Amino acid sequence: MSPFMIVLAFCAGFFLIFAINYALADVADAHRHRYRMRLEQELRRRQKELAQASVADRDLQMATAAGMASMMPRRTLKERLRDFLTESGIAMRPDQLLVACGALGLLAFMPFALVGPHWWLGALLGLAASPLPLAYVAFVRKQRRQKILDQLPDAFELMSRTLRAGQTMSQALQTVADEGPSPISEEFGFCYEQQNLGLTPEAAMQDLSLRTGLLELKIFVMAVMIHRQTGGNMAELLDKLGRVIRDRAKIRGSIKALTAEGAMQAYILMALPPGMLAIMLTINRPYAILLFHHYWLLVAAGVSMFLGWLWMRKIVNFDF
Repeated sequence: MSPFMIVLAFCAGFFLIFAINYALADVADAHRHRYRMRLEQELRRRQKELAQASVADRDLQMATAAGMASMMPRRTLKERLRDFLTESGIAMRPDQLLVACGALGLLAFMPFALVGPHWWLGALLGLAASPLPLAYVAFVRKQRRQKILDQLPDAFELMSRTLRAGQTMSQALQTVADEGPSPISEEFGFCYEQQNLGLTPEAAMQDLSLRTGLLELKIFVMAVMIHRQTGGNMAELLDKLGRVIRDRAKIRGSIKALTAEGAMQAYILMALPPGMLAIMLTINRPYAILLFHHYWLLVAAGVSMFLGWLWMRKIVNFDF
């Protein structure tokens, strides 16, 4: 074949592969778009169902009449666990969480109780494993709250632009629900659906602050309530709230950087006792195994380490 025919064949093959890839990419994009639309419809449907359930809940009306969460009466353990799970975004009931804690503790205890006389080791392991579901929910809750906090300034700016365009506060909430990222879009969309189903704006806003538990959202809700009574420039207020949240984030980052050394020292001190025990079990096992014959020493050491961890955590973590 001549060089011209070789180049022509190469170009034809290249453009054929490019056309096939372009067509497949277009089909994949269309499929992803349909899938995303179905997910958004399903999310809206679930938000409406949850909003209907919240509107029918009498405790929500009581919370609204009571004002801020600090003014509410003392809550039961079930209510605190329910709020704990709500803030984490995990679809689980408080009784299911408690069952998971008990089941995990029992699962860790049973092997030691069945195969050997050292049942106390199983009891210690069961006590240590039982709070793991609570720790996981607390971790997810912390991550979700931090994500909402990071998204709040942009959400307030979007609401401010919507209000300056002549829209209402409800439409501003809908704009954040439609265009904002998750999870803040879910929370604002939930608040918007509650108002559509007949809940008063004050009750829906109050429920928004209670669901997230963030101080910044409580300030936002209070500002909206005052604005509805006295009037004023709501768009400018939202801009100022966004700047305040960004300034608080900068201060929080500075505090985290300044206390990083203390936190690292706490981690090292917490890791030293079990690390030294593991080394002793490796180097001189008969000498180290004597400690397990006096299990009350291990219990006392564990309790002391836990109290020390709480103390050091209180030193390096504080609110402002």
